[in-house]
Amino acid sequence: MFSVEEAEKAIAAFPVTVRMESVPLRSAHDRFLAQDIVSPIAMPEFDKSAMDGYAIISRDPSPSFAVIEVIAAGIPPRLAITPGRCAKIMTGAMLPPGADRVVKRECTVEENGFMSIIAEDANDNIRRRGEDLQAGQRVLERGTRLRAAQIALLASLGLAEVPVATPPRVGILTTGNELVAPGSPLGPGQIYDSNSHSLSAQLRETGAEPVVLGGVADDPHSTERAIASGLETCDVLILSGGVSAGDFDFVPAAMKKSGFTLHFEKIAVQPGMPTVFASRGQQAAFGLPGNPVSTFVIFEIFIKPLLLRLLGHACRPGLQPAVLAAAFQRSRAERTLFVPVHVAAGRAELVSYHGSAHLHALSRANGLLRVPAGQNAIPAGSTVDVRLL
Repeated sequence: MFSVEEAEKAIAAFPVTVRMESVPLRSAHDRFLAQDIVSPIAMPEFDKSAMDGYAIISRDPSPSFAVIEVIAAGIPPRLAITPGRCAKIMTGAMLPPGADRVVKRECTVEENGFMSIIAEDANDNIRRRGEDLQAGQRVLERGTRLRAAQIALLASLGLAEVPVATPPRVGILTTGNELVAPGSPLGPGQIYDSNSHSLSAQLRETGAEPVVLGGVADDPHSTERAIASGLETCDVLILSGGVSAGDFDFVPAAMKKSGFTLHFEKIAVQPGMPTVFASRGQQAAFGLPGNPVSTFVIFEIFIKPLLLRLLGHACRPGLQPAVLAAAFQRSRAERTLFVPVHVAAGRAELVSYHGSAHLHALSRANGLLRVPAGQNAIPAGSTVDVRLL
């Protein structure tokens, strides 16, 4: 049985290739950059006014200034500023030659074509060319997830197309004769399939492309056929159920028959001990326990980092320090345990949790508390690091 750390190392050793495609900027939201982005231009592109006001020569002692033109944003100035003269200028407009200061409008009065300064304005109110960015400067790193702020930056640089990582296609197979699709009536002994839905949602949140391949009967030949079919179109396969030691757990053997090398079949983790990781060339496969909380947790801890590497992104789990509101205790500590908690206002509240099938508890949690193997208790008031979901 692998420890959590050994399992993480085995998955991290799987070689990945980040594929790239170019997409329109409007389609790039939530995608991952496949290349560094360098600015093709300086920002600002030219010296510009930061205020509505009047452009003057800062050392000009004139008591009033003749207004020689009005400069709007987007319209280049026509005239140079000389002593005794100024230009009325709008925010964002190009500074005229000769001017090195803009007096904001609130500090001036204009009458009969002349402007006078009536209040102190200590600022020059000019945004200088290149003060934000220089041409050729790296502005975004490969692997960056493009949110609204990054999209705005790329648009301001004039980029209409963006190089992004091609999302890995991840096939989802759910095994078990007892599974029924939501919306259908349940027969005796049957349960609804939640794993394909939770995995699809987790994959989308990660940035991968889910491919729901359907359910598989508890039969070795059906399992082998489903794996072979999935391998034709998918980069990664995730199978839930059929990985334990029961009479109807055929997934590990089917993976081997499909040409996979199994790197481990058990992890000293709770929930999710019977987890399988396998590879075949550049394709990877995971066999997860059928219990829905196990499936969810194993994806978060072990599968998400691999998928993010396929997207060129370094996985750095969000950890938030919090004070544990109530004492935690367990009777056995052979495995690393991940406990659902809810973090708010710096406090971590343990969620009432009945085990790896208790989805209602998971739905009320926003983080996982990691309890290392060998540790039985955490006193109330302890500061803990919560892995945010």
